[in-house]
Amino acid sequence: MAESISIIGVPMDFGQMLRGVDMGPAALRYTGLIPRLRRLGHDVKDEGDIPIPVRDDPAMEGMTDHYVKEITRISHDVYKIGCRVMDQGRMPVFLGGDHAIAIGSVASVAVKEPVGLIWVDAHADFNTPRTSPSGNIHGMPLAVLTGAGYPCLVDAGHPGTKISLDNVVMIGQRDLDPGEKKRIKSSGITIFTMRDIDEQGISAIAAQIMVQFACLKRFHLSLDMDALDPIEAPGVGTPVPGGISYREAHLLMELFADSGKLGSMDLVEINPILDVANKTSKLAVELILSALGKSIL
Repeated sequence: MAESISIIGVPMDFGQMLRGVDMGPAALRYTGLIPRLRRLGHDVKDEGDIPIPVRDDPAMEGMTDHYVKEITRISHDVYKIGCRVMDQGRMPVFLGGDHAIAIGSVASVAVKEPVGLIWVDAHADFNTPRTSPSGNIHGMPLAVLTGAGYPCLVDAGHPGTKISLDNVVMIGQRDLDPGEKKRIKSSGITIFTMRDIDEQGISAIAAQIMVQFACLKRFHLSLDMDALDPIEAPGVGTPVPGGISYREAHLLMELFADSGKLGSMDLVEINPILDVANKTSKLAVELILSALGKSIL
């Protein structure tokens, strides 16, 4: 089914310390995302990139707050454009940037009615400032969206919790911090780790998710490319061996497309500096296409 899609670039790298992820949106555009979506029959509008401050600005030297103020402002900007696109009846596709962009993107798509959130990631991103070993905010966005963390980030876009824990599903996790493990277990959140994928298969897991989201009109997909095995996606800042395979990832995207409930998505954490012959960006484009209707037949 043809969609009216808006591409929104968020070249933010404030959520972590390794440089290069800010070039992710440009890499996806260079790899042909927009013309290939149009060839699928979609009406695609490129909204351009959210303006991002220069991280090497001398005024930012010596900052020790993990760029909380900058990420809060950017999250508000992402929220505003996401809301505008949704009000126009278009599907927002946000291109990161690090995973902290989801603080604004998810807030924008969940403001008018409850939505499901599918978090595909090697990590849980469920840390708070108290549990995080590094303090990096790209390890906190799911916690923020469910109401825990820096108050200014929790209130980004509009005040308070954006997503109910009952409406969150995590897939592909295999590298969790000790504090995160405790928070996940006590939260009751639905999580399908790599062990679950190995034991149950990606198709059975997708079917369970659709049952969980049966009463929701749509869901948002937040896809971190480090969810995939580094053999398939080397161009990420925090690779973890033993991830989702090429075919598992495509099947998951195809099943999401078949559901008819995918209403918006993020694709994040591509670092072209670390990539090999643009392999990760090419795979990312293919996965977006699969999620938005490309099929084998």
